[in-house]
Amino acid sequence: MSSIASSTESSTMPASSGAAKPSSTPAVDPHDRFMIVAVITVGAFVALLNQTVMSPALPALMRDFAIDTGTVQWVTSIYMLVSGIMVPISGYLIDRFSTRRLFAGALGMFTIGTVLCALAPGFGVLIAGRVLQAAASGILLPLVAVVPMLVYPLEQRGTAMGMAGIVMAAGPAIGPVIGGMVIDRAGWRPMFWGVAALAAIILAAGVMLLRNVGVTRRARLDVASVVLSTVAFGGILYGFSTASTAGWATPVVIAPIAVGLVALVAFLHRQTRLDEPLLHLDTLRVRVFRHSALLVTLINASVAVTNVTLPIFIQNVLGESATVTGMVMLPAAAVGIVLSPVSGMLFDRFGPRGVGIGGLALMTLSLGMLGTVGTGTPVWFVAVFCMLQATGQALANMPINTWGVNALHVEKIAQGNAIANTGRQIAAAVATSLLVTAQTSVTAARQADGAREAAAQGIAVSYLLCAAIACAALVVCVATVRRTHTADMTVEEVTL
Repeated sequence: MSSIASSTESSTMPASSGAAKPSSTPAVDPHDRFMIVAVITVGAFVALLNQTVMSPALPALMRDFAIDTGTVQWVTSIYMLVSGIMVPISGYLIDRFSTRRLFAGALGMFTIGTVLCALAPGFGVLIAGRVLQAAASGILLPLVAVVPMLVYPLEQRGTAMGMAGIVMAAGPAIGPVIGGMVIDRAGWRPMFWGVAALAAIILAAGVMLLRNVGVTRRARLDVASVVLSTVAFGGILYGFSTASTAGWATPVVIAPIAVGLVALVAFLHRQTRLDEPLLHLDTLRVRVFRHSALLVTLINASVAVTNVTLPIFIQNVLGESATVTGMVMLPAAAVGIVLSPVSGMLFDRFGPRGVGIGGLALMTLSLGMLGTVGTGTPVWFVAVFCMLQATGQALANMPINTWGVNALHVEKIAQGNAIANTGRQIAAAVATSLLVTAQTSVTAARQADGAREAAAQGIAVSYLLCAAIACAALVVCVATVRRTHTADMTVEEVTL
């Protein structure tokens, strides 16, 4: 829903020297520009469509594989986790491989992963397919941030990026509706087959129509950093997710979290010692950017779990169909398309403070109201407050992110975006696991009230926790976003 759509609101520029490519003069024939950007954008569109098309299928997956909420949330959590790990790696890949090879390889991997999901005889195979899909998505989305900058001159890049953004935003908006309709009529497997067919068509078109742009180089990839980051974030996520079924005091929970934390410390320490780190942590020395990155991370952490809890609530508690689930999620996803340019204009006119505080206040209120849901809650109530939550998120996310990025020197913007996007994805995945753990614990404790009532109470608690995270972001915003524009600040106010 909106938590995924928000990833299109900020740049996904990779954090390597490849980010400097956009400064070069485009050498592509004007007649080819549109086709090149169109192919890349449509490839990213199918990846974003795939992210949200799965949401209405979660209750069906729980029934077919006989799994609980704590297990089914891996369908979305693993996607966010792998995508987050791939964001900094994509910079190396864009430097190392030609545009056509990288696009074809990513979309080919995405197609294979989608077919694997469609054929999955068990939940483990489904997760393996989702890992392949997420890895491909983590390559396709940064390509959209780079390629238009390479093929269009400076004065046309804003228009090109704007058009690409509208197309990509449409994926998260229509995904739940399409997914819900297909699931109600044919089941979740045909939905995957449809996405695979679409991806195969785009792959064939890309091979025929796509041209190579930019210049490749023999970039260096620190494999140890990749391994450490994977172990760190994977271990922490696995431990939090397992706690819902195994309990917090068990070795299967404590050991992965401990290993993950040790690997995380080692990863962060290694980044400070490398000439070409996977993540440029020095951008966090800029105080304004550090505050902005923290706020954007909290914003996305507060809404990520909605993609898991909302379909389960509408279908398993209220007894509605997958199609209704998609229709409820549509306004919340679509509001990002409408409000993203509006929030940009508000930022230009008033700066980040007022817009950010107003958006976060609306998010906190809406999530708090969703924390009152029960078995008698009408569907319209859920739809309205989900849309208001997405409205607040759209108003706060882009201005605060832009405020932070504007504080960085031009040559550091790509590295800063990589830090922010990685933190956003990882925090969303970990927050989803934690909140689902809290939800399932409450549900298990309230089984005496009946299955539907217990599920409703667990979901209500998860929404209240989301409201608490949003409220924390609101407090941080009030305390740290003090000026109208970064340009109005002195060097001492922007930095440490």
